[in-house]
Amino acid sequence: MADIEVEDVRSYRVLIAKPGLDGHDRGAKVIARALRDAGFEVIYTGIRRTPEEIAASAVQEDVAAVGLSSMSGAHGRLFPAVFAALQKNGAGDIPVLGGGIIPDEDVALLQQQGIVSVFTPGTPLSTIIEAFTAACHQQHQARTG
Repeated sequence: MADIEVEDVRSYRVLIAKPGLDGHDRGAKVIARALRDAGFEVIYTGIRRTPEEIAASAVQEDVAAVGLSSMSGAHGRLFPAVFAALQKNGAGDIPVLGGGIIPDEDVALLQQQGIVSVFTPGTPLSTIIEAFTAACHQQHQARTG
């Protein structure tokens, strides 16, 4: 993160979302607050959103990254579905990061399906902030050249 200016972080807008029927959002709110405190502009969609709703919000809000949270075990279907919905909406360049109760064996599979970073319980907030910063910076560089 040494080559990323602090003012760059402050300009990044990110979307935090809870896809599917999972109603537990404490972790998503902790991440949203940590990102906000680090200087990101954070949009939180709330719980029980469809992949299509999340993608539409990401496009409408012109975000630099989408963060997903899942505690229900449906991450293997829902995270890639959000990635696909972004692509369908012409926003396939928006990186998707995910976290929650995700078995170690699912992490590599999610990354193969387009999820940039996957966080499990106990991941330090600083690691998550750094990953969002890097993803947003890369997306910004790709858009602006």
